[in-house]
Amino acid sequence: MRARTLLVLLAAVIVGGTVFFRLVEGWSWLDSYFFTVVTLSTVGYGNLVPATVAGKIGTTVFIITGLGIFAAAIQRFGFHAIARHRRESEAESEARHSLAAQRSKKK
Repeated sequence: MRARTLLVLLAAVIVGGTVFFRLVEGWSWLDSYFFTVVTLSTVGYGNLVPATVAGKIGTTVFIITGLGIFAAAIQRFGFHAIARHRRESEAESEARHSLAAQRSKKK
């Protein structure tokens, strides 16, 4: 899946979760957003807990769907970071070899 698609899906899950918890649990927007991100990232501080039946069921559905998207996004962005690091390392290595070759020609 493309990085942009994953980012859009991740944003949609976060926005959807925030709105859901705001409407169903009656939490503030900040608390709803906080609970969404903490739950999605599996941190789970436990300071906010759904009290309604709909909130509890919605949380389980949210975890099952959102965790897969979150994990895929983290994996994809990690892959991009590692690939970029490798490209930069290879470029630095080539530059060092080129500089060494130029110095040896001058001698």
